[in-house]
Amino acid sequence: MNDATVLRWYIEVAETLAFGRAAKALNISRLRLSAAVKELQDEVGEPLFVPGDGPTELTEAGRALLDRARDIVAEDDRRRAEEAAAAPARPTLRVGFVPGVTVTKWTRIWADRHPGTDLQTVVVEESDQLHALRTGVVDMCFVREPAEREGLHCVPLYSEVAVVVVPKDHPAAAYDAVTLGDLEGESLQDGSDRSEATLPTTLEMVAAGVGPVLVPHSLARLHSRKDLLYRPVTDADPTRIFLAWPTSVAAPEEGTLDLPQEFLGVVRGRAAHSSRTESERGTPPRKKKKAAAPGPAAERSQAPRRRR
Repeated sequence: MNDATVLRWYIEVAETLAFGRAAKALNISRLRLSAAVKELQDEVGEPLFVPGDGPTELTEAGRALLDRARDIVAEDDRRRAEEAAAAPARPTLRVGFVPGVTVTKWTRIWADRHPGTDLQTVVVEESDQLHALRTGVVDMCFVREPAEREGLHCVPLYSEVAVVVVPKDHPAAAYDAVTLGDLEGESLQDGSDRSEATLPTTLEMVAAGVGPVLVPHSLARLHSRKDLLYRPVTDADPTRIFLAWPTSVAAPEEGTLDLPQEFLGVVRGRAAHSSRTESERGTPPRKKKKAAAPGPAAERSQAPRRRR
């Protein structure tokens, strides 16, 4: 029962008395959190929460464990602080990402390629994405279609298809995709506020029959519900995802990695022994075969919608 990580999770649940909010605060799935707390409860041998459909409430054993958990976590924090003070500072790159962007693949590659450099990822609300970059909350950020790019490097990565979210019994359910013309006469809701605080409410209103909403595909998937479905809108403008970082970032010292360029290389699929990486490390670059010129970018599909 001395696993400080699990005890930290338990403290969050015990203090908020809400598994959903605790999971969100900890940035882990609710299922994973519930399983960890259940294992902890099995280890204690007594219920930690009062059973029933009422509000979540701690049992006597749960309150006793909370006191013990706080002591163990405080001791773990003290030990970590001492170790950090004694250890040499490690270079760190802080990368933000807006909801809907999945960064797991890139963080895994970074850990394999640069084990001596910490990569910290931070969820950033779309409305705060540029502020987070310009105030130094993050060093780089996956942003969604920034309107203002002054003072930023903005590298386009990919486009997200726009989808319409509708109730399951909506006529759009009969088709693989729809057009904006198909949605004429609908009371479309304003989907411009895609924050974690607002979008779930908007989708609740969709379910209640207030009106459909257009959102990027990744957000519809992230907030999917059993009573709603979404369909691509073939002639709606897509939303582009960029990797951005300030132009004011100082050049790296000689012999050190250019962290933004290294991370950009990971995202773009640059091999670990690419010419850029090897030249920065003082290794002669390998010769490459000349690649064929890429074809023009594919346009959005204009194929007619098909009935399911």
